[in-house]
This record gives sequence, structure tokens and C-alpha cells, in this order.
Amino acid sequence: MPITEILTRNATLYSNEVCLVEINPEIKSGKSSWKDYDLVETDPSRKFRREMTWREFDDKANRFANFLLDRGLERGHKVGILLMNCLEWLPIYFGILKTGAIAVPMNYRYTSDEIKYCLDLAECDVLIFGPEFKERVEAIKDNIPNVKVRLYLGQDCPSFAENYYSLTVCCSSMAPNIKLTDDQEAVIYFSSGTTGFPKAILHKHRSLMTAAEVEMNHHKQTREDNFLCIPPLYHTGAKMHWLGSFLSGSKAVLLRSVSPEWIIKTVSDEKITIVWLLVPWAQDILDSIERGDIKLEDYSLSQWRLMHIGAQPVPPSLIHRWQKYFPNHEYDTNYGLSESIGPGCVHLGVENIHKVGAIGVAGYNWQLKIVDDKGEEVGQDEVGELCVKGAGLMECYYRDPDATNQVLKDGWLFTGDMARMDEDNFVYLVDRKKDVIISGGENLYPVQIENFLRTNDAIKDAAVIGVPDRRLGEIAQAIIELKPGFSLSEKEIIEFCNALPRYKRPRKFVFEEIPRNPTGKIERLKLRAKYSSINLVEAQTEG
Repeated sequence: MPITEILTRNATLYSNEVCLVEINPEIKSGKSSWKDYDLVETDPSRKFRREMTWREFDDKANRFANFLLDRGLERGHKVGILLMNCLEWLPIYFGILKTGAIAVPMNYRYTSDEIKYCLDLAECDVLIFGPEFKERVEAIKDNIPNVKVRLYLGQDCPSFAENYYSLTVCCSSMAPNIKLTDDQEAVIYFSSGTTGFPKAILHKHRSLMTAAEVEMNHHKQTREDNFLCIPPLYHTGAKMHWLGSFLSGSKAVLLRSVSPEWIIKTVSDEKITIVWLLVPWAQDILDSIERGDIKLEDYSLSQWRLMHIGAQPVPPSLIHRWQKYFPNHEYDTNYGLSESIGPGCVHLGVENIHKVGAIGVAGYNWQLKIVDDKGEEVGQDEVGELCVKGAGLMECYYRDPDATNQVLKDGWLFTGDMARMDEDNFVYLVDRKKDVIISGGENLYPVQIENFLRTNDAIKDAAVIGVPDRRLGEIAQAIIELKPGFSLSEKEIIEFCNALPRYKRPRKFVFEEIPRNPTGKIERLKLRAKYSSINLVEAQTEG
């Protein structure tokens, strides 16, 4: 069943119930205005909050779908979405799907060159963008000839685009008469781009429904739940977790802030029951509690039942800290890739908190295995490449058959992640295959070293990379971010690392902030670019 049919069902069954809420702290602080979006707030007493019912959601999706069809959009055409999280985002996405066209969400951090690259790679026919991207789109407007329609979601529409609101407001709110099937192409997502320009990942409608069923099976959403969505909707992680709420017909809140205070305040004010966090945000919340900036007794949090986390390896020390302040929370960690329609192909399970540190077992209706370089399964506790198989796998890397054939083999996705399995069949992520450091013939796995470093009370975050060494080929260098108000000398951290086996100890240390992308992944490419050249010069000089 195509996911669009669930929207039709919800709009029929729960017509006047609120399904989405948007909270924008910048409007409360006066840094922005709903007028930027040609809108009037729906709740005058809370000028930073807007909401939408299921009927309004479906109507807006239908209006946009009918507009696109009137402009000649057909099955297989592509529509780029370049928007910050907002109340319009999901109706636009579903409107595209209802036409039989392909939705192409894009990273809001993309530069003009990256926007052009992705529009060209995906062969987009339409682009819809918000006020935050006006200058970036203007810089490439004459160099994106495939994009025949440019829609602007905001006030003061630029001359090189058309206004989304004025064009769609008069369109019919009736569902378009387009027959969709699970086997039709639906979306193109882009890889995170931490290793260069991103790949375009093509999924069919089947993948979206699979993600919704997996999420609801794992976290048991009911109509009483309320999901707090903070990560960007262009990424599969945020949207696929929301699909569990969507399938259950329950409410969700889009929060346009990642500050600890606003997260806790929103959970309290909106009676949130489920929150999906990234590691840095969870760390920031705990740090704020421990500094006294957040006093939990000032908030209503008893309804908050589940905190789940993903998009990167989760340090066990972080979850142990979390349990200290939120002992009644269910906890889950979720592993996935955009190639496997986001998180869920592997998950810990709320009943398995005793296995904190593992990414878990095969998700609902998923299979997994760990293989060596020959593709043969490895034994217990042996390290190999994690492979997954299920209905949520991508169709291909769009227009890149060579890259597709490298990762899709006999129905299995070779993830590029190195992992091991314990005696209870729980999988532990060791590291990305390409991030393994080979030092003097020994394999070093940065995630293992990073998890150890984060057990130090003074360390907020850590990243470990391989840098050139004349004698050993590579050595481990640790970039360490300290908690506010804490200090740690290089001598102290060297002594702390004596608890590690000698070959695993970092040989170099740098104290600075860890760069992470919008989905929380360490930007190792930036760190390697910065430090590998420095160490290469040193190695050559020593030689």
C-alpha cells in the first residue's frame, strides 16, 4: 500500500484532530516572523506556534499535487525540496508523491555548488525553496536549465521564482486521480556527503511503507503518543521515525531549535511522549542539567516514555548518565542508512537496555549478517562487514550503476560498517570500513577509542582519525572537546589512556570542538584534511 493512502485514511478518520505542530523559538525572540512565510499565526496567544489538522494536511497536499499536474508534471519527474523544517514541508512532500512524481529532499547546509550538483544529478524538473536559500539559488539560477519551475515559499518572492502560496491556494483540494503502486519510484535521498559529494539514493513507495511499519513495530506508537521531531526532515532519520506516528494517526511536533532548554520546555508544554535525539543533543541536555541551567522539577515530564537515539555510534557512558536523570525512560538505539530507508534495519529494542553499547539485532522484517572480505560469514566476536536485507532497501544509486553494484549484491546491502556479533546475537558496531586505522599492521577502530575517551568526566566529545606516520604508516590522533568549565592537560589524558592496550592508545592529541554534520555524524573528512597534511609534512621531515 502506498504511504499516500494512509494520509487519506487519517484525513477521513481524524479530520479535525491536530496532526502537526510547529514551534519556532526565533519568532518568540523576534529574530524571525511568520510573515517571512506569508502566514498569520494560528494561535495569537503563542506567536511562535502553528498547528495543522489531518484534513488541512491532506488538503494542502492535494492542492500542491494538482498544481504540479496542471504544470505538466508526470510520473518520473523530480521535485527538489530545499526548506528548513516547517509546517509546509510534509504536505509538500506528500503532494509530490500523490502525483506519481519523485520527491528529492535536499540538505539545508548545501552551498550553491552542492545544490546545483544535486539538482543536476537527480535531474530535477521543479525546485521549491524557502527564504533562507534565496541567495544560494539566485547564484545558480542561470545554470540549472533542467529546472523549469522554481517555487518560492515565503514573502517578497524573487523575480526568478514564482510564489508557492498564490499559485496553490486556488487549486483543487480533491485528491488527484493518480494510481500509485508499491513498485513505483517515490523518493531520492542524498547520502550524508561526509566523504565528498553525495550519492543520490532512489527508493520506491514500498520502502516508505516498510519504514512506517518497522518504526511502529519497534516503538509501539498509539494514537495517544506525541512525537518530538528535531532533526531535519530532508534526512531519512527524522522522517522515517515520524512515519510511525503517521501510521498510528498520532500527533507530532516540529521544533526548530536544538537548545536543551527548548527541547525540555517543548516536551513539557506539548506533552511529548517520544523524543528521538542525536548524541550531541543528549549530551547538551545532560550538561545543562548538571550545570543547573535546567531544573527538571520545573517541568512536566512524567508522560515522556521513550528516548531513542541513532545516526551514529552511541557511547554507553552517555546512556548510563541519561538513566541517572530519567530512570523511567524506555531507551532504544537505532541503526540504519539512507540506503536502507533510514533507521530501523537494526535496533536494540526497549527490552534490551542491559545490552547498551550494542546496536542490537535485526529489525522487524529485516535480516543481517557479518562477512569477511570474501563475503563469507565470520564467527562469533570476529569483526567483519555488516550486511542487511529487507523490503526497505534502495533501488539503486541513481545514475551510478558502478557504485550500486559495489554495495548491492544478491539482495544484500553491504553497509561499509565493520561490526561483530556476541554470543546472544547482538551486533556491536566497530567502525566504518574506510575509517579503520592500520597502524604497524594492527587494525584500530576509532569508535572503540572514542567510547573509551568519553568515559572521562572532563570530556564532552571525542573523534579519532588516522594520520600519516613515517614508521607505522598511520597513527591514531584524538581530537578532544572538553565540557564547559573543565580542564585536562595532555599529560593527564596520556595517563588516562594507559588503561587502553598500548597499540590502541592515541599518539597525538588536539583539544578543540568536534565538527558534526546536521545528523550528528563526525565530519572526519574535515578533520583528516586539516590534520593529515600537517602530519604528512612532519613524517616527511622526520624521514
